[in-house]
Amino acid sequence: MDHERTYDVRPLTPGTWPAFEALVDRHHGIFGGCWCTHFHKGCSACDLSLEDGRAIKRDLVEKGVAHAALVMDGEEAIAWAEFGTAEELPNIHHRKEYEATQEVVPDFRITCVFVDRRHRRHGLTEQAITGALDLIAQAGGGRVESYPHDLTQQTKKMSSSFLYNGTRRLYERLGFVYDRPKGLKNCVMHTIVVPS
Repeated sequence: MDHERTYDVRPLTPGTWPAFEALVDRHHGIFGGCWCTHFHKGCSACDLSLEDGRAIKRDLVEKGVAHAALVMDGEEAIAWAEFGTAEELPNIHHRKEYEATQEVVPDFRITCVFVDRRHRRHGLTEQAITGALDLIAQAGGGRVESYPHDLTQQTKKMSSSFLYNGTRRLYERLGFVYDRPKGLKNCVMHTIVVPS
């Protein structure tokens, strides 16, 4: 697979739901059984079965309150980046610490990035995040936050399967600015997206 190949990016909608559903099903749930509902309003304490998670996520997509950039290889989704407003995605990890040090409410946040195991290590995390930023620009832009893993001080290598939102270095390459630490291994980073 060519590292320089660029794929189509499409928004998660009822029309692209089957491609997203197939991506999640191929992996028996994103990150071990998850349908990425945790960050959504009203779902932080959800301990869901795969089928319940599927139903909730599909309902959120049909209501237009679940957003993501799907990286597509033809009609197959091979990566995704979840994004949404702070109101849509309030349940970030280390929320109490985050809110205690928060000075600005972001217009959007990117909360989760996932790449099909068959396509990892080919730059698709970056393409998914860039796709999310393009869709955010189309939705009006503004301040965008994300909460990547900060491995700059870590000496021990971390498995990419635990990097649910990319790394600080990746976001720095994409123009994000470091804001502050969050939890033991994550940080808050932000950028300003101009409306398109």
